[in-house]
Amino acid sequence: MSSAFSPAWVAAQRWFRAKQRSIAGVVEVDRAPIGGAALIVLEVSYADGGAPDHYFVLAIDGREPADGEGAWAALVDAMAAGAELRGTIGTFTCRRTDALEVLLPATLTERRLRVEQSNTSVAIGDRLILKLFRRLEPGENPDLEIGAFLTDAGFADTPALAGAVTYRPDGGEDSAVVMLQELVPARGDAWEAMLAALAGDPDEGIRQAARIGEVTASMHAALASRPAEPAFPARTATVAESAAWRASAERQLTQAVHALSGEPHDRLVAIAPAVRARFADTFGSASGEARVSRIHGDYHLGQLLARADGGYSVIDFEGEPARPLAERRLASSPLRDVAGMLRSLDYAARTAERDAGLDAAAWLPRARESFGAAYGGIGPSEAALLEAFELEKACYEVRYEAGNRPGWLWLPLAAVERIVHRRRG
Repeated sequence: MSSAFSPAWVAAQRWFRAKQRSIAGVVEVDRAPIGGAALIVLEVSYADGGAPDHYFVLAIDGREPADGEGAWAALVDAMAAGAELRGTIGTFTCRRTDALEVLLPATLTERRLRVEQSNTSVAIGDRLILKLFRRLEPGENPDLEIGAFLTDAGFADTPALAGAVTYRPDGGEDSAVVMLQELVPARGDAWEAMLAALAGDPDEGIRQAARIGEVTASMHAALASRPAEPAFPARTATVAESAAWRASAERQLTQAVHALSGEPHDRLVAIAPAVRARFADTFGSASGEARVSRIHGDYHLGQLLARADGGYSVIDFEGEPARPLAERRLASSPLRDVAGMLRSLDYAARTAERDAGLDAAAWLPRARESFGAAYGGIGPSEAALLEAFELEKACYEVRYEAGNRPGWLWLPLAAVERIVHRRRG
């Protein structure tokens, strides 16, 4: 069937993942009515002849609904009722958790959040938030999976999971399309809170780093709290896992080199042998010592809400979008999350140095120490592994900035140089 959504419209959406590919066509392959709206699956084909992608759209008369039209609220009602919505070639299955009974407001007002992200979020009343996973990825969605696990485990510093919608084409596998969560009263995210602190009171930034370290430790403890559950192990790393970490890190370095040209390329090429040697040395001896469990997977200041009560709530457990879904569900070292947060603190400090005159070189060591002490301390063997994960993350950032924000390339490139030349002792 044809689609009212044009290739140009799809290409312009923030949630469209394949910006580098030319769209050959957009076809509506499934539709299920819900009130006066419809749940739609679009198939996007590409001029390069590669595999198509499928995207989820909620629409009224061929367009996405505006606030107050009731389409988003109808989804919440469907989850509350445990409805199954039959389409042409598949089924949308709606389900709820016990938390929905407590959080469901009497009036389902709608407010789409105007933030740039790869998904779409809509506030329902003042206690619920609806998250649409736009690109269909068959398999267990880690955001839903971990959200349900942490809610059941009693981890208070993440929004409670209230409901979900999955889509299954006939003869196919489930893909998550909607998640319903508790709406946490917040002053913004931890990135905004940290920048505000660094502009006015850098010591408050140190205190924030400590509180984030405490939340991070609690999150990792909760994720490792039920090792008997196959999807949530807690053990030491295998030789195969440490080899996979090394391969992943070397791949990030290679991709970073290929993403650069001119003087940045030459700088990275000059230190690439030392970077590879660090990866080989550290990951080659990691098995048997490194702890392994489920982790956040894309952990940075933007993934924590700065709550109105002064605490933090961790959100968005999807993992790095560039990694395959199956890879994002693998157990890994919690130090990956720690490395991601330390890199995020570096970004915050350099941003505040540029915008507010912070002495980043003086502030960062204090912030790292504050975060690490609150996290619980990291021993010598873990420190070497953490450093390797930081180095991998900085290589990833080089590639990201080269493709999206070339004006920021200096920051992760300098981090790669600084980390690889850092003396360990």
